[in-house]
Amino acid sequence: MNNETEIIDNFDRDLSSFNIQTEAIAIVGMACRFPGANNYNEFWKNLEQGTDSITEIPQERWNLENFYSSNIEIPNTSNSKWGEFIEDIDKFDANFFQTSAREANRIDPQQRLMLELSWSCIEDAGYSPLELSGNNVGVFIGVCNFDYKELQDKGEVIEGYNSTGTYTCIIPNRISYFFNFHGPSIPVDTACSSSLVAIHQAVNALNQNECEMALVGGVSVLCTPTSYISFSKLGMLSPEGKCKAFDAKADGYVRGEGAGIILLKPLKKAVEDKNYIYGIVKGSAINHGGHTRTLTSPNAYSQSKVVRAAYIKANIQPDTVS
Repeated sequence: MNNETEIIDNFDRDLSSFNIQTEAIAIVGMACRFPGANNYNEFWKNLEQGTDSITEIPQERWNLENFYSSNIEIPNTSNSKWGEFIEDIDKFDANFFQTSAREANRIDPQQRLMLELSWSCIEDAGYSPLELSGNNVGVFIGVCNFDYKELQDKGEVIEGYNSTGTYTCIIPNRISYFFNFHGPSIPVDTACSSSLVAIHQAVNALNQNECEMALVGGVSVLCTPTSYISFSKLGMLSPEGKCKAFDAKADGYVRGEGAGIILLKPLKKAVEDKNYIYGIVKGSAINHGGHTRTLTSPNAYSQSKVVRAAYIKANIQPDTVS
């Protein structure tokens, strides 16, 4: 029996013994901000045209001369000067979101972005944001970057807004507070997988009736060179500014910014309510690689197991996916 046949036969046995209790979840609204794209139509056009949004780090973020060096041995420098950056992260309509100018100045751009995108996503789904006030809507936001706090702590007078403005837990909670949502409001930090794990948690919450809809997304804005320097010393960043995944010439990755959010709803209810459905989440799974070669190294066996678990939960044969 060849490997492919063995895998499918084993999958059939797992599927027959697995008690599937999950319901398909519909994506009924979307909003995003990415480098060179203020919405998903512009982002899709960039993908179609193969647009390269990688640039040198802009001066308004930090001064390249003070931290960049091709010599990796020089302390407090990075050998990468490349990235992908969102424009106008310093702009925010404080009055619209009922925030004083004093507080708005202390709010991490990641919080501001997700507030704006939450409004856009709800409207994209065909709802008035005020219409959902008081409803059991969950908010799950993937976020692992918090360097705006570094800027605030440099020689400035510390105010009460410093903490509420920069704690990552406040990102989903500020959304729930502003829109008056009563479902779970949870930040998720699992590094690169944060937004995917947020979707997994939201799907579970919907299936367990912890909420009737869920705003789910992820955000990353880069405000200081600290992580660049650290990742560069670990050999993680590409000096050329090019990602060459699965290539013998791969020399690291390129850091980038972005923010995206979707509105999830049980498929059955979305069909009943005649929502526009962008796509369907049929199954998801998470795990950890355990002890590997290094702290940041992947575990191929664990990755195959989590993919297998997702197929089983979705009740989908692996050989049917192209």
